[in-house]
Amino acid sequence: MVIAIGILIVIIVALLIGNVTVVSQSDAAVIERLGAYSSTWNVGIHLKIPFIDKIVSRMSLKEKVLDFPPQPVITKDNVTMMIDTVVYFQITDPKLYTYGVEKPINALENLSATTLRNIIGELELDQTLTSRDVINTKMRSILDEATDPWGIKVNRVEVKNIMPPEAIKEAMEKQMRAERERREQILIAEGQKQSAILVAEGKKQSMILEAEAEKEAAIQKAKGEAEAILEVQQAKAQGLKMLKDASVDDSVIKLRSIEAFEEVSHGQATKIIIPSEIQNMAGILTSAKELLK
Repeated sequence: MVIAIGILIVIIVALLIGNVTVVSQSDAAVIERLGAYSSTWNVGIHLKIPFIDKIVSRMSLKEKVLDFPPQPVITKDNVTMMIDTVVYFQITDPKLYTYGVEKPINALENLSATTLRNIIGELELDQTLTSRDVINTKMRSILDEATDPWGIKVNRVEVKNIMPPEAIKEAMEKQMRAERERREQILIAEGQKQSAILVAEGKKQSMILEAEAEKEAAIQKAKGEAEAILEVQQAKAQGLKMLKDASVDDSVIKLRSIEAFEEVSHGQATKIIIPSEIQNMAGILTSAKELLK
């Protein structure tokens, strides 16, 4: 009897230990009781009833990244290309994630592919290549709304690669080369134009500076001549003033006249005009003698 009770106790303890469940941080477990949803276990220690409770699914609540393979899509102008996307999502409701849809990851992948085809079908090739942000925003909005009943929150969608056909690639490369050559020619022409403008501006400035220099030289020359004439006139005026202050009489003036006459006679002139005062030469010589005394 004691042995049977001991065996029963061991079996009960083993069952209890086997039905103790520890849920880790950021994980969740969905529990069914007798086939019906019972509860959702979050982080901590939980005990399920043997043979009654059942863990249907365990999942991580961390944000997940799904890198879907390239999908063939057709643009509005009938260009077929391959586009692959990356979806960042997170499980927000374990119950809905478990019971909302069969194989949620596959459902999300198929929904992403069909949504991408619908969006690209409304865009032309050039718009598709230049509107990644628009595509990302539309896809995230549509996927997030569609996956709400599945307990999934789509945080972000990124278009990873856009691969147009080889013929389109070659045409685009030729177009880019032509555009680069056109820009190069424009830059060369702009450089030559700017160089010609700078040369013309330099010549213009040089001519202006030369004219200003000649003008300044002429002004300075005229000023110099005017100052020289002024100095000469001032010297003459000063000499006359000194003669006046010295009270020079007629004898001195006549003597100076004779000296001037002597200088004239030594020149190259063929005609000499003799003043009438020459008759009074004797008187002049007498006056000069008196002055010398």
